[in-house]
Amino acid sequence: MMIIMQEGATEEQIAHVVARIEEVGASAHVSMGERVTVIGAIGDREELAGAPLEACPGVDRVVAILKPYKLVGREFHPHDTIVDVRGRKLGGGHFAIIAGPCSVETEEQVMAAARAVAAAGGSMLRGGAFKPRSSPYAFQGLGVEGLKLLAAARDETGLPIVTELMDPRDLEALLEYADIVQIGARNMQNFQLLSEVGRADKPVLLKRGLSATIEEWLMAAEYIVQRG
Repeated sequence: MMIIMQEGATEEQIAHVVARIEEVGASAHVSMGERVTVIGAIGDREELAGAPLEACPGVDRVVAILKPYKLVGREFHPHDTIVDVRGRKLGGGHFAIIAGPCSVETEEQVMAAARAVAAAGGSMLRGGAFKPRSSPYAFQGLGVEGLKLLAAARDETGLPIVTELMDPRDLEALLEYADIVQIGARNMQNFQLLSEVGRADKPVLLKRGLSATIEEWLMAAEYIVQRG
């Protein structure tokens, strides 16, 4: 369900509602807009219904969310989400061009690509340090060394780094060097990976699988947001 606070609700009133939600074993996700705060409550519907949230000070109304995806829908986030990455913005009216080599291979290649992207007015540099290949004998990427090359390109050009994660075991290293975590189309429904990424304090670029519906993509995004 979604708890819509009154305009001007205080931090104490918001905290009280969050506490009441957590008392019944549910989780609360707070979204603060310019004028109104919305609290998403995720948990057992009957337990939440038994908590008198409507009577809490500062609450305007409580609305049931019937869609299976709750935290990524417009009901919970009526305003555009704008992500700021090292001063480069995504979302709302901000248009971003993300470009770069499919695979990071050499220092010369990465630096040349980064300079070209920056000169062309690109917003961010994308390059693959970990590469998903169909054959186990094909090049699998440079791994951490590739991440270091991308970071060096960012140091020179100022372009934020976007790179793909395929294995939760590589998450810590990727977070050290990258600015945005990309989840590829083939991992869109790798729910263990999505959960781990959701716990990290980094924006996520979630690609949609070729056979996935928009609703399936939204549910994958829900996995990430719910774990955050």
